[in-house]
Amino acid sequence: MNDEKLLRYSRQILLPEIGVEGQQALLDSTVLLIGLGGLGAPNALYLAASGVGHLIIADFDQVELSNLARQVIHHTSDIGKDKVASAKEKMLAINPDIQITTLTDLNENNIADWVQKADIVLDGTDNFDTRFKINQACVTQCTPLISAAVIRFEGQLSVFKGYEENQPCYQCLYSVTGNSDENCTSNGILAPVAGLLGTMQALQALKVLLNLGEQLVGKLLIIDALGMNFRAVKLSKDQHCPICNQ
Repeated sequence: MNDEKLLRYSRQILLPEIGVEGQQALLDSTVLLIGLGGLGAPNALYLAASGVGHLIIADFDQVELSNLARQVIHHTSDIGKDKVASAKEKMLAINPDIQITTLTDLNENNIADWVQKADIVLDGTDNFDTRFKINQACVTQCTPLISAAVIRFEGQLSVFKGYEENQPCYQCLYSVTGNSDENCTSNGILAPVAGLLGTMQALQALKVLLNLGEQLVGKLLIIDALGMNFRAVKLSKDQHCPICNQ
């Protein structure tokens, strides 16, 4: 690590739990970030700023005017651009030393290959079908999954390691049937709630990469921003889960 990097990350390096070795571990890490909307926007900014060395960012969508209130990585001048191109520009403006790979064609046929390249996956998507496919790939590739969801004034966050013997996967929490795809497009959202959950998702990612502190493995954090209530509930492995109990 050269002098410029030591200065850039000096406030993180000062933390005894991180130090030079921990910062170097982040620089050597690869994170796959799926979705550059309300959750992925703060995620991408903080992971880039924190010095994750290789960020693979995936989104097939383009920036729209209605995105801008909560997807803070995109600006008015970005309307019509691919979200991955818009995000990459801002991330490199913060930290030009990291590597960013952009994907607009992540799908069920190639997701396992991309998950295999990553040390950790962050799911910032907004529909169950996609989340189930991401979860399955993470279990198959033994890759930690940090999943967040947000709607209206509410959010949820958890870390899934369903490939471990006693740990649940995302599908242990939500079955394939019986879920409605509620999202902010049809139900609305207060912008800072997405920022809160996205930032906490990035925090969990760094903690998992560095094996720091209390992690939300086997726990679901439920946030009510309107009442400012935070509560964590324990999650158990579904012994009949078709994904992690094969």
